[in-house]
Amino acid sequence: MTRAHATRVPASDDPLLACLGLTLGFFLLCLWRLWLPSGPYFDEIHYLPAARELLTGFDYRNPEHPPLGKEIIAAGIWLLGDNPWGWRIFSALAGTLALFAGMRALWHASHGRDATLAYGVLLATGFLLFVHAQIAMLDVFMAAFFLTALWLFASACRQRRETRARLDLIASGIALGLSMAAKWNAVPLAPLLGLFFLAMRIHAGTSRERFADLDASPVRGVSLVEAPLWLGVLPLAVYSATFWPAFQVENGPFAGMDLLGAHLHMLELQESVKEAHPYQSTWDQWVLNTRAIWYLYEVTDGAQRGVMLIGNPLTMLLGLIGVAWCAFAALFRRRADAGFAVTFYAASVGFWVVAAKPIQFYYHYFLPSCFLLACLALLLARLRATVFGWVYWAVLAGSVGVFVYFYPILSAAELSGEQAFNQWMWLAGWR
Repeated sequence: MTRAHATRVPASDDPLLACLGLTLGFFLLCLWRLWLPSGPYFDEIHYLPAARELLTGFDYRNPEHPPLGKEIIAAGIWLLGDNPWGWRIFSALAGTLALFAGMRALWHASHGRDATLAYGVLLATGFLLFVHAQIAMLDVFMAAFFLTALWLFASACRQRRETRARLDLIASGIALGLSMAAKWNAVPLAPLLGLFFLAMRIHAGTSRERFADLDASPVRGVSLVEAPLWLGVLPLAVYSATFWPAFQVENGPFAGMDLLGAHLHMLELQESVKEAHPYQSTWDQWVLNTRAIWYLYEVTDGAQRGVMLIGNPLTMLLGLIGVAWCAFAALFRRRADAGFAVTFYAASVGFWVVAAKPIQFYYHYFLPSCFLLACLALLLARLRATVFGWVYWAVLAGSVGVFVYFYPILSAAELSGEQAFNQWMWLAGWR
């Protein structure tokens, strides 16, 4: 991403209005059946009590996770009441933000209209974002803030005005801190923004004597001395500030601890869960899309209903081809946008290959899947410029079609009976 590139792209090419239209349509779809089921399901049974206790101030539950996601759920309950709308409204808003931020991030990274719009369709119909936009869990807040951080970072790299570029970079740092404060899945990826800044500044020709240079990429007006403040110190400060309510609880789980001690305790809790779970899975099963989680499957609200978490069977596998192409394009075609997408995917999956957390679940693939689909979108945009342009439309139509087919078991729709789930059981690992 260079200043010269930014000036060569007419503003009229920016698909902002189309992005807004896709975002609005996704939000309205998320609101439909947001009230179902009418009782807590899956991990809502943990996070809703934790949110209620934050409102009363009498206890601090679920201390193994950072507090921001639970604080946001509590804000929904305070705003709309202790009911399904209050529990899930901010999840729907966060999912909508994630979709818009993802598209804007890819636009600023690639300045590719076709790639940006393809990404919007792929992300909206990729299953994982939609399911998490309709449940009060932490993952959607983490993903929304992280994609927002990427959007603002990429925007800062494209800005011509130094003041606006600095403000975007500061906002990116704030979003990065909020992402880590929602769920720790974002922590291994957080340093990548600073490393990208450093790599691009070095690529621009910065020498050791020019660490304070302001007239260089990626963000002009920001030196290598200043950048760590916005991409390192600020995110950590924002992250730490979200723990304030947890330390106000008398005799709470962090009583008598400082911030470091609280985190050591959280880490111990994270690594202590070793009892086998019927829905646990491993990273290779996530990549191949072979192990689902049933968030819900029971008779509730007058009908048999289900919510299954799995990736879109078409695009999760085609996305692997996109990852391979992006790796090739980054290495041999010097495509920075492809390099960013494949690096984030590899880092987000690689963390779970070596993570000490003994019991893992498919929802840990949520954020990696966002980068996987970005890789696929970049590949499809490249194909559209060739004689294989029909593949672009075929894959997008296929993604929408598969989403529509699976929609009843993604949205807690009324099913025909107890055995209705068999219609969608393409693999044994989805049962």
